[in-house]
Amino acid sequence: MFRGTYTALVTPFRDGEIDEAALRRLIDEQVAAGIDGIVPCGSTGESATMSHQEHERVIKISVEQAAGATKVIAGTGSNNTREACRLTRAAADAGADGALLISPYYNKPTQHGHVAHYQAVAESADLPLIVYNIPGRTGVNIAPETLAQLATIPGIVGVKEASGSVDQWTRIFQLCPADFCVLSGDDVVTLPLMAMGGHGVIAVVSNLVPRRLKALVDACAAGDYAEARRIHYALLPLMQALFLETNPIGIKAAMAMTGRINEELRLPMTPLSAAPRLRLAGVLKAQGLISA
Repeated sequence: MFRGTYTALVTPFRDGEIDEAALRRLIDEQVAAGIDGIVPCGSTGESATMSHQEHERVIKISVEQAAGATKVIAGTGSNNTREACRLTRAAADAGADGALLISPYYNKPTQHGHVAHYQAVAESADLPLIVYNIPGRTGVNIAPETLAQLATIPGIVGVKEASGSVDQWTRIFQLCPADFCVLSGDDVVTLPLMAMGGHGVIAVVSNLVPRRLKALVDACAAGDYAEARRIHYALLPLMQALFLETNPIGIKAAMAMTGRINEELRLPMTPLSAAPRLRLAGVLKAQGLISA
């Protein structure tokens, strides 16, 4: 259902508020680039520091501005199952094409708890759901066996996989149905994950270079791994530079350097430090994205 290149969209802020005009411009840029979809209100979108009202507003704007030209997968995850259900219903009401739900963070639920959490959300809203497994942020890994259970629940259609474990990817592909979408949750492993059978990526770097990342993913899907490797290695310094500090610090700095948004984050995120900023600027210049 969800294959290809999806951009984990940043949320532009100005003077503490959502910069709606800038958000619409970013979506227009993604649509013009032919991206397969956008993902507002994820980790890259700083959803953890947005109010429920802001969260719903960003999703509504995203659906309006995309206007059916690209898919909208709304971030609706929470460590509070009731809240995740409510946010997912709101995304469905807004017209989103799907929802991305990070596994409950801080609570550290058991594997059984993960199944119960996602089942409750799936039963609460008529919207295709993508599980987001990123143990580095949540504190708990969703085991491949658990994903196989989740894949049997109506409405749960895939996973954004960011465990970083090749062994885990292998087990997921062995245990889950072929039509269960496995999307990379880490830009730099998009190529190897797709080579093993993955279906695409939910990416950060495509905020900056959507056409280039889409070309990589499309090459993988076509089995042209020589071209995919060429693009991968060309983009690798940029992918690495964006994660010198915690996401979305790097991508917001890069988006500001290239004139797309105001560089504003919400605490506890703070602007990119001096040394990483200098390195990022050098990479952006080498990539032809800024002139100085």
